[in-house]
Amino acid sequence: MDFSLSDEQRMLQDTVDRLIADKYGFEQRNGYMKQDQGFDPQMWNQYAELGLLGVPFSEDVGGFGGGAVEAMVVMESFGKGLILEPYVASVLTSGILVAEAGSDAQKEAIIEPLVGGELKLAFAHGEPKNHYSETRVSTRAEKQGDGYAISGTKAVVIHGNVADKLVVSARTGGDEGHAKGLSLFLVDAGASGVSRRVFKTIDGLMAADITLENAPGELLGPEGGAADLIADTLDRGALAVCSEAVGAMKVACDMTLDYLKQRKQFGVPIGSFQSLQHRMVEMLIAMEHLRSATMKAAAQFDSASRAERRQAVAAAKVLAGQGGRFVSESAIQLHGGIGMTEEYAVPHYAKRLSMIDHQFGDHAYHLARFAANMEVPETA
Repeated sequence: MDFSLSDEQRMLQDTVDRLIADKYGFEQRNGYMKQDQGFDPQMWNQYAELGLLGVPFSEDVGGFGGGAVEAMVVMESFGKGLILEPYVASVLTSGILVAEAGSDAQKEAIIEPLVGGELKLAFAHGEPKNHYSETRVSTRAEKQGDGYAISGTKAVVIHGNVADKLVVSARTGGDEGHAKGLSLFLVDAGASGVSRRVFKTIDGLMAADITLENAPGELLGPEGGAADLIADTLDRGALAVCSEAVGAMKVACDMTLDYLKQRKQFGVPIGSFQSLQHRMVEMLIAMEHLRSATMKAAAQFDSASRAERRQAVAAAKVLAGQGGRFVSESAIQLHGGIGMTEEYAVPHYAKRLSMIDHQFGDHAYHLARFAANMEVPETA
């Protein structure tokens, strides 16, 4: 499998890398985080101006016409800056759901303003007791006139605080845990019956617990047949944060290597100590393992069978969780006391990598999923 990027993909990578280097230094990020929305609206507008919000959408709606590999390129660069903007929530999960399942009228109403930076979305699927499940949904939708009335609670909706519209999973039939009967709905975040409890996650992002009480919803896609759409969206989100983890791990490794070269003990740089060199190599290996697995999953995402794709994503997510934790803990340990201070960047990369492990299923969940679907050769 060829993992080399095309000329267009390298240009995209260079563009986003330059943007992050210029606009997303550690102190700049701290400033963005203090704003009311939890990020800088001007940065969101700049993403729109550069065409980044249109990367996965077709050209007829102003998009870039890219696929999973292009999204991977963008997210790896974003991971280097620990971006705070709702790119995964608005573009790579909810936005693509609308593009794939929406009617022509829904696409026209949602995609063009999203690509232009005028609209933000959030994917409201997780519930207090569903523990990463794709189908354990208790939120209900009842037919009401031309629309639906939705009732239930959605937990830890990342960037749910700023979403103009929510893509909500709810049951129109079937029992909790069953794939049959799952549907998706577009819900105005400011509609009657929608309330949000906003909070900040450990990595500095904003999220919301969302309560729906007979909230009006518009059906998105087939009624009762959204299970595969939900599964695909969760896998797409998992791949996105794996790509982000590669970028974050790269910066954590680079900062640690620089520190080992500069910090002196007994009159020599501590990087000259063999045991620390070994740890640094192990950190780099963990990063490269994840990079390779993520590139494989991205290369397969748009062309392989659903089973192959899901296995590739699960493998990458396991490495993101395990490798991210190893790199984070090693970076902090090798930095010593300064690695635990809020004024230094390293612990912020550690927090984000920890949160990535828990988004779209942690490493234990994906390891179990990978094992359950692994083909075991028959013994003689």
